[in-house]
Formats: sequence, C-alpha cells, structure tokens
Amino acid sequence: MLKFYYSLAPNPMKVALLLEETGLPYEAIPVDTRKGEQHAAAFTALNPNAKVPVIVDGPTTVFDSNAILLYLAEKTGQFLPEPTDRGAMLSWLMFVASGIGPFTGQCVHFKHYAPEPNPYALNRYDFEAWRHWKILDTHLADRSWMVSGQYSLLDMAVWGWARAVPFALGAEAWQQLPHVKQLLDAVNERPAAQRAAALKDRYAFKTELDDDARRAMFPQNERLKG
Repeated sequence: MLKFYYSLAPNPMKVALLLEETGLPYEAIPVDTRKGEQHAAAFTALNPNAKVPVIVDGPTTVFDSNAILLYLAEKTGQFLPEPTDRGAMLSWLMFVASGIGPFTGQCVHFKHYAPEPNPYALNRYDFEAWRHWKILDTHLADRSWMVSGQYSLLDMAVWGWARAVPFALGAEAWQQLPHVKQLLDAVNERPAAQRAAALKDRYAFKTELDDDARRAMFPQNERLKG
C-alpha cells in the first residue's frame, strides 16, 4: 500500500486531496514537525530536504508536493488537463511551487513566527504574496477552474495554499481575492476535500510552539545564539 508521510500544512494537504480524489488506498503516516520528526534519519533517507510530504509507492519514493501531484495524476490517469493545456498546467503548477508557496510561507513566518519584528522582510514577503495571489485571482476572473475548464491537480495545488490565505494575508483578504475564494469554496464542497480535511482528526499533532518546537522548525535560529 502507498505510504503518505504528512502534516496538516498546505503542501501535504494538497497531496491528501489528490489521494482522496483518486481513491488510491494509502497509509497516512504523520510526521510531527514541532517534535522534530522530519529530522530523523529514517525520514531524511526518504527526503534529504527534511520536509513533508513524501510518498513511498512500492519501489518509488517521491518528495516535493508538486512532484507528487504530477506523479499520482500520471499514475492514475486522473485529474490531468487536456493535452493541449499541458504547457499551461505546468506553467501554473510551477507558479504555485516557486511563487505562491514560498512567498505565502515566508509572509506567514515573518508575520507570526519571527523571533523579533523585521519590517523590511515582512514588507517584502507580504507584498510578493499579495502580488502572486492577485495574479491568480485575475486568471480565475473568467473561469471556474485553472485550466481546461475542468477540475484538475492544478486546482488542488491552489486549494492547499488558498486555505491559508486568511492566516497569511488577513481575514479581509477574500474581499480582494473573490475568484480565488470561489475556487476554494468549490473544492471545499467536494467529498474528497472533506475527507482530506478530516486527517486532522487522525493524529494529535503538537500545537505548542515552545523552545523545542522552534529549534525543530527553525534550526537556522541557532546560528544567532552565542
């Protein structure tokens, strides 16, 4: 059975959604990043980058959420756009991978988790997160789904991060991103999305952001000491 190493962060959740949509049987294996489990030797043997998600499908190991989406969609032949839209799909998927995810994640970090205020960093990442999300919103203004007029792995990639928009950009963000919100709501209505969201009930992840959790999640801060 396929093994799925996950947390409840945006990147693992979009893989959870595709797994639920395809109906592939899988074993969900929690990796508690606040406990530092991502740094265990057994896990870094699967992903040297020490991040979730990872899947192990028989002899094949795949890490990076967008690589996993492509792998699973191609494996099952499901949720791929029309062949004529493959270029658009790859372009937007890499836009999510290199823009939406990193800038939104850094915006969250400097807004909520940085050990001290950093106005320059927060301004940069907040600006870039907004810029990327507004590009997506403009793209969705005249369509329900990202490409081909049909629900695909690309919409799942957007969904994973769109769930974090209020936390990253503020509760009022949806007023400026109505078309992204429309996509999010449409995906949330799908039974597979509800099953993916229910992963939160399978395992009680550590919620305290204590010193041990900070060392596990932000090991770079150790260089600031001494």
